[in-house]
Amino acid sequence: MCLSIPARIEKIEGETAFCSVGGSTVQAHLDLISDELLKPGDYVLIHTGFAIQKLDEEEALLTLKTFKEYYESTENPDKII
Repeated sequence: MCLSIPARIEKIEGETAFCSVGGSTVQAHLDLISDELLKPGDYVLIHTGFAIQKLDEEEALLTLKTFKEYYESTENPDKII
């Protein structure tokens, strides 16, 4: 199973976005969503190095919160249902 990750665009150079994810910077190709106007501060869904969808900030932050809660629950197996 593969997951897409919400990331915040920090800067754009040509068809490449430099995005922050969990304190790291990753590059995402914008070829698949180039028809949308993207700018620094926007959130995109990244899968295998490509931005595949623009997200609104609320949806992106909710998804990141869910990932964080899952990660924290796996640190203590007693929490897993």
